[in-house]
Amino acid sequence: MTTAVLAVYAIIAAILLPRVVGRARWADRAPSLAIALWLAATTSVVVSVLLAAFALAVPASMVGQGFAAVFDLCVALFGQQPGLTSTTTGIALLVAGALAVRITCCATAVQVRVRTERQHHAAMLRLLGERDRWLGAIVLDYDERLAYCLPGRPGEAVITTAALRALTPGQAEAVLAHERAHLHGRHHLLLAGAEALARSFPRIPLFERTRSEVARLLELLADDVAARRHPRILIATALVQLATGRAPDFALGAGGDTAVTRVRRMLTHQAPLTPRERLGGLLAVALLLTGPAAVALAPGFGDFLTHHCHEILLGC
Repeated sequence: MTTAVLAVYAIIAAILLPRVVGRARWADRAPSLAIALWLAATTSVVVSVLLAAFALAVPASMVGQGFAAVFDLCVALFGQQPGLTSTTTGIALLVAGALAVRITCCATAVQVRVRTERQHHAAMLRLLGERDRWLGAIVLDYDERLAYCLPGRPGEAVITTAALRALTPGQAEAVLAHERAHLHGRHHLLLAGAEALARSFPRIPLFERTRSEVARLLELLADDVAARRHPRILIATALVQLATGRAPDFALGAGGDTAVTRVRRMLTHQAPLTPRERLGGLLAVALLLTGPAAVALAPGFGDFLTHHCHEILLGC
């Protein structure tokens, strides 16, 4: 029963959660909470699949007896239990192991590819770029208006000479504050995680939507961080100047496809979330993260209580 519930939830959630989470009208006003909600949704589906396999392999009665009976549990796993065969157990464990290996391999592949590309670009910047100590960034002589950051050790903010010619000093400082927000927040790690899951589960709506939404919301989050020290009008006008710029795929750039909507957002007053909205978002994140585990552990916990209550009654 537990396996069926978790499996059905994973299938339905992978299809419907993008629509449900995507309707959160407060997302653009609280990008950090919205990012947590999208990542919690994907985590919930992955954990549900893994726990469904675990619930099929391990009888609830064995979970309820606790870890003191590890040896008995190993024997039970590969022995004959009512409604459970060694073949079923083996298939369940194989599915869980294959899923874990796939996610690990995809995450490793994404990390290796991105790191290699960043190392090559960093080597190019050392040859062609020049550090400006007043700006605290690398200035690259290039005819396209670009401002972006190159994560790594150390992370670097980069701006082109074309962008500096188009921007006022205040606009340039605001744009670079945006890029430093990406670096200090280690946003590239969140992007890499979303990318790895999207590659692990190709063409599944939830994971595809999460990848695009996390990328979009991280730009809004960096805008908000920059707006703490610089006027929003400076950020908006700088985005207009950089809207057509295309940063490298492995970097986080200030311009790009979302620039127009971000300009509109910077020029419009963004009311903070009400306590009710924030509480609702936090509860949704908590439910997504803990719900699958609660469903998986409930039968074992119930068996545990029944077993010990029975012993107590006998003792009386």
